[in-house]
Amino acid sequence: MACLEVCKEGKLKEEQEEACTQDGSVDWHGRPAIKAKSGQWTAGIIILLNQGLATLAFFGVGVNLVLFLTRVLGQNNADAANNVSKWTGTVYIFSLVGAFLSDSYWGRYKTCAIFQVIFVIGLVSLSLSSYLFLIRPRGCGNQEMPCGSHSGLEITLFYLSIYLVALGNGGYQPNIATFGADQFDEDDPKEGHSKVAFFSYFYLALNLGSLFSNTILGYFEDEGMWALGFWVSAGSALAALVLFLAGTTRYRHFKPSGNPLSRFSQVLVAAIRKCSVDMPPDADELYDIDGNDSSMNGNRKILHTDEFKFLDRAAYISTRDVEEQKKGTHSMWRLCPVTQVEEVKCVLRLLPIWLCTIIYSVVFTQMASLFVEQGAAMRTTVSNFRIPPASMSSFDILSVALFIFLYRRVLDPLVARIKKKGSRGLTELQRMGIGLVIAIMAMVSAGIVECYRLKHADKDCMHCEGSSSLSIFWQVPQYAFIGASEVFMYVGQLEFFNAQTPDGLKSFGSALCMTSISLGNYVSSLLVTMVMKISTEDHMPGWIPGNLNKGHLDWFYFLLAGLTTIDLIVYIACARWYKSIKLEGKTAENIDDQVSFKL
Repeated sequence: MACLEVCKEGKLKEEQEEACTQDGSVDWHGRPAIKAKSGQWTAGIIILLNQGLATLAFFGVGVNLVLFLTRVLGQNNADAANNVSKWTGTVYIFSLVGAFLSDSYWGRYKTCAIFQVIFVIGLVSLSLSSYLFLIRPRGCGNQEMPCGSHSGLEITLFYLSIYLVALGNGGYQPNIATFGADQFDEDDPKEGHSKVAFFSYFYLALNLGSLFSNTILGYFEDEGMWALGFWVSAGSALAALVLFLAGTTRYRHFKPSGNPLSRFSQVLVAAIRKCSVDMPPDADELYDIDGNDSSMNGNRKILHTDEFKFLDRAAYISTRDVEEQKKGTHSMWRLCPVTQVEEVKCVLRLLPIWLCTIIYSVVFTQMASLFVEQGAAMRTTVSNFRIPPASMSSFDILSVALFIFLYRRVLDPLVARIKKKGSRGLTELQRMGIGLVIAIMAMVSAGIVECYRLKHADKDCMHCEGSSSLSIFWQVPQYAFIGASEVFMYVGQLEFFNAQTPDGLKSFGSALCMTSISLGNYVSSLLVTMVMKISTEDHMPGWIPGNLNKGHLDWFYFLLAGLTTIDLIVYIACARWYKSIKLEGKTAENIDDQVSFKL
């Protein structure tokens, strides 16, 4: 009835109901959201622009951070690559913090606003510390002139600043993707289609935002104008924050659902308490509540599934439970509804798929570290113009834009036509598998390029940047393969985790994507450390020495290709095992068509 109160009087009841969203979203005042006055592409475009500006700001720091560490702070290649991997990994670890606060207490809008403020503060602090303390003497930090030594306090201030940037961006990123998807009512056929399209455009906005950072900002920073690059990033982050706040009254919101950790713990404790009971054969005898119950917080009911049967004990109604319900003293630590039990099952089913994405993220993170170091050791000049090695990731961005267009306009409709009538194109699981295949091709390509780079390299050079006569443009295929794989893997991941997590855990679903990238960075750092420890025995230079011309970076790329191949095999097994979340009102045919790994 609340929906009818906010709609204009004098309209038919059916028209009034259609004027409001069907998915339980509310407006800024907490009233049911009216379709024509909230959300949709007006809010979606604001969020896409916000994402583009925020990404420009983030990659203005991240894309050349490995060079900043080597040229300004004087770190060697292996240490710099490790520190970048750890920092990038920490960015995505913080995504879990943002997702928890969003789903539990603050809601997505408030969480996005607060973490964007932290992001701006971190960038301003980084800009000030670099300009006042780190870039000394003035003009240092380019290819020819390294900077001088720095005090412990100055180094501490630098790391404090970049980890504030990590906290701000990490807490904001998973929530802005989900908040953008919230602007479309998936129960409306037209808006549901727009919601699927939004994730592709979101990832495109992310990459277009980084294009400026990788080219223009990358060029200025490579020439030693680090402070200018950082100040531009800070300005872009501030503009993103202002734009986000400007759209406040247009957004649709979902109310936070409370602490998911307590809900999960209740299921586990209740199931353990009833570990010795004999379960009824019929799931209809398990405890459940009505979808309109106030304890559901507007979330949809999840239907019972047969996996992880032990957890069903949490919903078994014992004699004691019946007596407690009559007295009104029912405890959730003894009896949980089926929907709450299924929440835990959903997360457990997602974990194997999520674990299989970590090795892909190891491949992806090479673009920000070893690809840049490899490019710096190649011929980077065209006539009298020098190409910053980090700017080669522009080809990754162009590849992302191209393959998003090809997928949405060509491949997806073609596959849908080939499959049975009324089907979707490739499912999210199938696309993620294709992303792994292309990632293998990227590592093989990078390894082959490195083999040829070594053949044309001066192994006795002192300063080895540009020491190989092989052109940096031979890196284009490996960047293009990474870009193509992102479209299938990361866009597929965003859609998959958003669709397969319960309503009260949507931000957590997006955070799973980012945490995969985080662990990929940590695993990459661990791999580099292990490879260097093993390969430097007997006084050997190792696979990734300071002078890459004396190492075997190609072997490291081929190692990653082999690990990704093993990961693909495991992923296929997990994807074929996976069973989709079953929401009330969704048909089994629609569910299978959405997530099935089989063609």
